[in-house]
Amino acid sequence: MNLRPFVVRLGAVAIGAAMVTAAAAAPAAAEDRRPTAVATFAGGCFWCIEADLEKLEGVLSVTSGYTGGETANPSYKEVSAGATGHAEAVRVLFDPAVISYDELLRHFWRSIDPTATDRQFCDVGRQYRSAIFYHDEAQREAAERSRAELEQSKPFTEPIVTEITAATEFYAAEASHQDYAKKNPIRYRYYRNGCGRDQRLAELWGGTK
Repeated sequence: MNLRPFVVRLGAVAIGAAMVTAAAAAPAAAEDRRPTAVATFAGGCFWCIEADLEKLEGVLSVTSGYTGGETANPSYKEVSAGATGHAEAVRVLFDPAVISYDELLRHFWRSIDPTATDRQFCDVGRQYRSAIFYHDEAQREAAERSRAELEQSKPFTEPIVTEITAATEFYAAEASHQDYAKKNPIRYRYYRNGCGRDQRLAELWGGTK
């Protein structure tokens, strides 16, 4: 059962172009203040992966959006319907002097179900696939190395199916989807609990997260 449309309807708000511009400008402002690097991940619901990664020290901003598809400037409605080929994803700006890309990868793996093909938890469809979108050769090598290491040490028996692919154009999602967990904590908890995300993560990873 996909709870996202119901929760989205509950939390739908009217937004203006100025809000979208401000949301897009925020990561750029953070980038101007200090040296940063960028990482892009897909792990099902972008509300959840955003909330998980933005807690990490050294992460400067996390933007929910869409990547890996064919349609320019896709909307949430188009992506969630599976009509564009995009995945719900997050763009992470981070300070590599505080948190390394390898550390981000470790946290990413333990925030997803890497055994699920074209789905995550209660959300089903290619738009909810898990993926690492690398931005350069060093990130590709790090991602592949982390996957190989995880295959050797994983606490579960199923194979890892998370994709590792080159980053393409990233489109920031609508302003109502940015920082959803902070702006709508009750609705967010309802969705996350109902989707069984944390229960499945506990089954997969136990206390290793």
